[in-house]
Amino acid sequence: MRLPHSAAPSWYEASAARQVHGPALAGDIQADVCVVGAGIAGCSAALHLAERGYKVVLLEAERVGFGASGRSGGQLIPGYACGQQHLVSQLGREDARRLWDFTIEGMELVRERVERHRIDCDLAWGHLHAAIKPRQREELAAWHREFEDDYGYRSTRMMERAEVESLLATDRYCAGLYDTEAGHVHPLKYTLGLGAAAQAAGAELYEGSRVTAIERGKTVTLRTAKGSVCAKHVALCGNVGLGDISPVLARRVLGIATYIVATRPLGAERAAKLIRNNIAVADINWVIDYFRLSPDHRLLFGGRVSYSGIDPIGTTRATRQRMLHVFPQLADTEIEYAWGGFLDITMNRAPNFGRLDPNLYFLQGFSGHGMVLTGIAGKIVAEAIAGQAERFDVYDRIRHHDFPGGMLLRRPTLMMAMLWFRLRDLLP
Repeated sequence: MRLPHSAAPSWYEASAARQVHGPALAGDIQADVCVVGAGIAGCSAALHLAERGYKVVLLEAERVGFGASGRSGGQLIPGYACGQQHLVSQLGREDARRLWDFTIEGMELVRERVERHRIDCDLAWGHLHAAIKPRQREELAAWHREFEDDYGYRSTRMMERAEVESLLATDRYCAGLYDTEAGHVHPLKYTLGLGAAAQAAGAELYEGSRVTAIERGKTVTLRTAKGSVCAKHVALCGNVGLGDISPVLARRVLGIATYIVATRPLGAERAAKLIRNNIAVADINWVIDYFRLSPDHRLLFGGRVSYSGIDPIGTTRATRQRMLHVFPQLADTEIEYAWGGFLDITMNRAPNFGRLDPNLYFLQGFSGHGMVLTGIAGKIVAEAIAGQAERFDVYDRIRHHDFPGGMLLRRPTLMMAMLWFRLRDLLP
């Protein structure tokens, strides 16, 4: 799937030194495990497997972090896009609680990896979910009660309008839910750091090596343009990029285009007045706005999606306009970078992890919560390959359905369904 057009390279690419490299695969090689996709999930799986002593080959169609892992908003938050109640309804309270706890472990895993592998990725803590309307304030208050009462998560607290306005130079929000344990990170630097750690642990990285075919069996052969890997186990971590090699998986996820802009540097003083303690912020509309500051004092702002998968004309202008709804005082500020990427959603917004065969695993459907979930998912699939599948199998029990309309009509069908949610964002 082609990535959305960008008028300029992403600020992430411009500010990250790419010191992780791998040649294109040439020839036929053997491995214990082949991991497909060098985003956070794939690099995490490769790292954990290599540390366990497996011979690991990591295949990437483009470059490490080229897809969603290196393009996202970089916000580190617990939980799942589907919400905990959906998981309770499918799995029961005990296993829903286990899945919640996995994401808390995932946030701690980010902290541990950054320290252990000395990953320079601008990690910072503090996140605010912001309410635009009174009904959204009540929704956040319900989240707060649920987190504390049902999951023992006590790092959040409610903020009313005055306190939110003491942190953000905007009157757009009537309340917020502040989380001291959530945060944000430079996603590409973090992904590159994981890739470097996987290489240092012994994983073999091959970039520019798109998988063109999979031959399934007791051993699995993955073919690229100029070579092949024969492995005892395979972990498919390519998300929306897997469509050409696995139609079964492609029917369960849809790539939604999303966009981010970065202003020119604002200067330390002006930037600090916009967001006074360097937190990350996201509202809770269906089509959300999310933003944070960069270390060089830019505002990074994301807030548009395209369910058609086609990049609409005027992406930079339209995203800038959303930014000005929040911070009208930036009307004199130019946009220097604008880029897009695809996040992979499932019908129910729950993660879709499982097996196509006993030795062929997959991770997909992170649905916008990938910064934390991908990392812990890579660890959990590595455990399963090593014979400890209890945690992985909880995810495998979540029921999923194909998007309606088949591969041809599912986008138009989804676009019609999303009109209601877009209209709901406009309601009081």
